[in-house]
Amino acid sequence: AAVLLVDAAQGIEAQTLANLYLAMGADLHIIPVLNKIDLPSANVEKYAAELARLVGCEVSDVLLTSAKTGVGVEALLNEIVKQTPPPVGDADAPARALIFDSVYDTYRGVVTYVRVVDGKLSHRDRIKMMSSGAVHEMLEVGVISPEPVKAGEIGVGEVGYLITGVKDVRQSRVGDTVTSQHHGAKEALGGYKHPNPMVYSGLYPIDGDDYPTLRDALERLQLNDAALAYEPETSGALGFG
Repeated sequence: AAVLLVDAAQGIEAQTLANLYLAMGADLHIIPVLNKIDLPSANVEKYAAELARLVGCEVSDVLLTSAKTGVGVEALLNEIVKQTPPPVGDADAPARALIFDSVYDTYRGVVTYVRVVDGKLSHRDRIKMMSSGAVHEMLEVGVISPEPVKAGEIGVGEVGYLITGVKDVRQSRVGDTVTSQHHGAKEALGGYKHPNPMVYSGLYPIDGDDYPTLRDALERLQLNDAALAYEPETSGALGFG
């Protein structure tokens, strides 16, 4: 399921529609929510009707919330539990978990966020990234609640994080499948596509001597965002970039 969150003062925006169609294309159940109903400029009736028409539900099905004051938040959480189908998976099958995000922590290296589809991932297991075949030992596994909380293992349907001590975000590629090194899964999970670059830019330092600094800065930026891709180029007018 996906929660469709719309600002009660601004209404439905273009990027909201784009993400809604992606969610519908993935056959997700949509829970429509109008947020910021506490604002003086909020036009609740108008935007609730638009939201209901867009999703194909009754106006009364649109949940009204204010994250700032807390109005309707508990009702929304209860609706998420009620309307979201329970996860399906085989607890006895070889472990398979889908990487959906990763961040770089200065002290702990890459923190990989996963959703377990089959089996379980346990602390100190040796895991394998199925796209690259890289093997790592799990130094820590846990859940976000909402702060990271260590756990002995995470199982079917659970979302959590893994820390392996790896320092390069590119080794935890979004969409990759994590499995156990020994008796692991043979087939990776599908559905995710590799990020497709949409914005291109040429970067050149004013002073050519700053080129190594620029390159090092891009390397550090890539540690935090695996979707960033860059390559050196040379221009007759601008030099190295």
